[in-house]
Amino acid sequence: MKLILCSLLFVLATIFAIGAGEDIKVEDGVLVLTTENFKQAVADNEYILVEFYAPWCGHCKALAPEYAKAAQQLAEKESRIKLAKVDATVEGSLAEEYQVRGYPTLKFFRNAIPVEYNGGRQAEDIVAWVNKKTGPPAKELPTVADATSFLKDNEIALIGFFKQQDSDEAKAFIAAANALDRFAFGITSNDEVIAKYEAKDGAVVLFKPFDEKKTVFDDSFDEENLKKFVQVHSLPLIVEFNHESASKIFGGSIKSHLLFFVSKEAGHIEKHVEPLRELAKEHRNDILFVTISSDEEDHARIFEFFGMSKEEVPTVRLIKLEEDMAKYKPESNDLSAEVIKDFLQKFMNGMLKQHLLSQELPDDWDKNPVKVLVATIFDTVVYDTKKDVLVEFYAPWCGHCKQLAPIYDQLGEKYKDHDSIVIAKMDATANELEHTKISSFPTIKLYRKGDNKVIDYTLDRTLDDFVKFLESGGDIQGGSDEDLKSATEEAEDVEEKEETEEHKKDEL
Repeated sequence: MKLILCSLLFVLATIFAIGAGEDIKVEDGVLVLTTENFKQAVADNEYILVEFYAPWCGHCKALAPEYAKAAQQLAEKESRIKLAKVDATVEGSLAEEYQVRGYPTLKFFRNAIPVEYNGGRQAEDIVAWVNKKTGPPAKELPTVADATSFLKDNEIALIGFFKQQDSDEAKAFIAAANALDRFAFGITSNDEVIAKYEAKDGAVVLFKPFDEKKTVFDDSFDEENLKKFVQVHSLPLIVEFNHESASKIFGGSIKSHLLFFVSKEAGHIEKHVEPLRELAKEHRNDILFVTISSDEEDHARIFEFFGMSKEEVPTVRLIKLEEDMAKYKPESNDLSAEVIKDFLQKFMNGMLKQHLLSQELPDDWDKNPVKVLVATIFDTVVYDTKKDVLVEFYAPWCGHCKQLAPIYDQLGEKYKDHDSIVIAKMDATANELEHTKISSFPTIKLYRKGDNKVIDYTLDRTLDDFVKFLESGGDIQGGSDEDLKSATEEAEDVEEKEETEEHKKDEL
């Protein structure tokens, strides 16, 4: 009977969600917005979360059932919060107005004022985030029944047990709750609730459905320590990489990750990863242990990113998510606790050298007008003080790189017999340089003879402009570095929308 009543409430809520005015279509409890009804929907609903999506987008397809589930959960709670979606490939003016640069993009409107959604992509994460945005940072739990219901509604939740809610500790707890939108925080001063959960006055406890089930905060009491505690202990000791966990892994406070490339079907996790739990505990605050299964086709691009094949599993890599995305590779494939412990200790002590990808040098790398570079010979070729070397850093899947190819070949043909000008290219997805990090494609740089100064190419990608640039020794420029960055970002935005699903970059 209760289930039927909830379902009825859900249907009624979606039918009458908008009130008077133009009817708005509803799919699986989610309002379908268009250019014609968007402003009405935002005006008529105090709180509304809007997903801008593309029908071909794989991440959008993965989000769809969770998004619908979240809408239903909110309706069953008779929440005033509505969920909506916009097909950004059809409603282009809306996508432009709200600066949609990738899919899915979610924006939360509160009294018609939008803010970026930065929560997770599971139904529970979505519900927790929007509830946090529309209520107090920490929910009052005055009774045992309230606390029980709170923990039932939130898979991962924190409760602060403070008899004095104006204490410095309680204020730090509220500040952390304010800063962490995707986590549910509760607070209580009730003696029965404190006794029920065997807590002490002033304790903060994180409740979760895995590992030790609950963890008590035991660091010095300030906002930053509390935030790190939540981000660290809300994840399993050893995390499985998938669509659901990706944003939590890469959006957390721990930026160093030990990645285990394994086959679940072959039993690698039980054999090689589980025995390392104690080691994972030792490094919990510094290094996140993550498993990536080679059995999943979706993970092929991650293997490509690390220059690996699935035949190499089981193996490990260590990655540091700073600006240069530094990667490290053990000397052997021995995954014993002793060897991994030594590897991690050397990393912590700054004794490891980055592992840089490089293709094998083709036998005919210098036989054609456009020379083909790889990482191992890059410095030798470009830092020749007697030659100007123009290098295109490209990606095989990049549409703009493909458009540039015939023009760049013409440029190579023009200078193939030149004594001091070399036209070259390098696949930057398969070759990495310690001194140069490429973040967009194509990136074109001139390594000037004499002083070896590196000059970014900022003119149009036409044969005439390339020639002008080279003949001037790189002195002719088309704009500032900021102009180049802006133009590159705009080009990437267009390309991302046009990319087929086959070539979409992986979330990693």
